[in-house]
Amino acid sequence: MRRILPLFALAVLMYAFSPVLADEERKADDKSHNGKVVSVEGNKLTMTDTAGKEHSHTVAADAKISCNGKVCKLADLRKGTLIRVTTNDAKQVVAIVGRTE
Repeated sequence: MRRILPLFALAVLMYAFSPVLADEERKADDKSHNGKVVSVEGNKLTMTDTAGKEHSHTVAADAKISCNGKVCKLADLRKGTLIRVTTNDAKQVVAIVGRTE
C-alpha cells in the first residue's frame, strides 16, 4: 500500500498539470507558421502562408536560418522555398527552417 500511494499521487499531479503543459506547447506553436518565400530584401522577409495570404517580417540579426538541414543566410532563401518561420514576442523572426521542393 505504501508503494501505491506515491505512484497514485504522481499520476494525479501529472493529470492536473497536463493542460498547463499542453498550453505552453500550443503557445510555442502559435509563434511558428509555414509558408513559401516571396522575396528577401535586406532583413525583410515576405512570405505567403498556407492559405496564400502574404506576410512581411523583420528578421533578427541573430536569427537561426537553415536550408535543407544546413546553416545558411537569409539571402540564400529563394522565391518558392518552403519555410517554417518562428517569431518572438515582438513578432520578429528568430528562426527559419527552409527546404526546397
